[in-house]
Amino acid sequence: MGTFTFRLPDIGEGIAEAEIVAWHVKVGDIVAEDGRVADLMTDKATVEMESPVSGRIIAVAGDVGDVIAIGSPLVVIETEGDEADAVSGPSTGSGQAELVADVPDEKPVETAPIVPGPVSVAVRSEDPNPFDRPAKVLASPAVRARADALGIDLAEVKPSEAGRVRHADLDAFLAYNAGGGFRPAGTARKDETVKVIGLRRRIAENMAAAKRHIPHFTYVEECDVTALEVMRAQLNEARGPKPKLTMLPLLITAICKTLPDYPMLNARYDDEAGVVTRHGAVHLGMATQTPGGLMVPVIRDAQDRNLWQLANEIVRLAEAARSGTAVSAELSGSTITITSLGALGGVATTPVINRPEVAIIGPNRIVERPMFVPDGQDGIWTGGERIAKRKLMNISISCDHRVVDGWDAASFVQALKQMIETPVLLLTD
Repeated sequence: MGTFTFRLPDIGEGIAEAEIVAWHVKVGDIVAEDGRVADLMTDKATVEMESPVSGRIIAVAGDVGDVIAIGSPLVVIETEGDEADAVSGPSTGSGQAELVADVPDEKPVETAPIVPGPVSVAVRSEDPNPFDRPAKVLASPAVRARADALGIDLAEVKPSEAGRVRHADLDAFLAYNAGGGFRPAGTARKDETVKVIGLRRRIAENMAAAKRHIPHFTYVEECDVTALEVMRAQLNEARGPKPKLTMLPLLITAICKTLPDYPMLNARYDDEAGVVTRHGAVHLGMATQTPGGLMVPVIRDAQDRNLWQLANEIVRLAEAARSGTAVSAELSGSTITITSLGALGGVATTPVINRPEVAIIGPNRIVERPMFVPDGQDGIWTGGERIAKRKLMNISISCDHRVVDGWDAASFVQALKQMIETPVLLLTD
């Protein structure tokens, strides 16, 4: 028998540490060679760690949410081989863990504490404290279903006979607690504690850093998108096998056509170096809601794509983000971001900047309202006005006031408004 210490290998790209986001083994488990041990998240992506040997897990490094350094012990495995105290070292570049002798005099690496387990492992109960559980309440399935629907804990209901809760006991409980049999207006959910780990932790850290370092200001303008919606409907009718156009490809096209005159917005600010880089290409971040939280996949060179290419890329990147298959290059390097809640967009938003960018654009919900419009026939204004139903949408933009002036942001949005309200401009070179 021997022991094998599997250290967190060099994941590459200058990564110094990683966060444990999931364990696939626990102390006492048998793991096969190449079997999954844990998932670790870096600033770039989530990486699956596989065991280089087979054996029994006798120690693990910390809990989900702990951050450990590259080269730190991840798990200790009891093996059938003769190697004693074998250690898996950081990767040497081949992607495989390297075995080195465990030198007693070697200075220990500062890591998250290894949580040891017993060498002889017995079968353990899933409930750590089975004696703390209350006795099971006796009740029929129908009574249990009714109590669950009412949000009543059966342990709080006093049974009238033989220790079994019946419908009459539920009625008495309701009458006593709600007065005269009136049911409460709602039922309180049980408190729950959710550990902030993985993507949720990254989002929290990024948002906190953005608000802490960036003096935000937000500018909102109303745009008439009636003509734009008409054009979108016409394009969809003639699209053939192409994907259906949403409003987003049209807005991205308008943004890309407007940005060349406002280079201070398509920029990234390195506040430590005191350098603003104004980018020529538009690498547009697209805020996307996923099961794990908000992610920002990037449409590369958005200025070079037509409406249909943008529509395809939007669908592809959104699916990759939601399924967790987006690669590191698709989740970094954006120069400006657009964020939209679609029908939930509200009247106006104050989006948080995707640091180190200096601007983020937020289209809001489209609403129909009566408006005064020029009264004309065949496109000729007759000098009067009439009331007409129009489709309106607010555009919000948040900017970094350290490098973007309010005049610049307002001027950009006004130019964007003209592009949106004259949609034929989107199809011109």
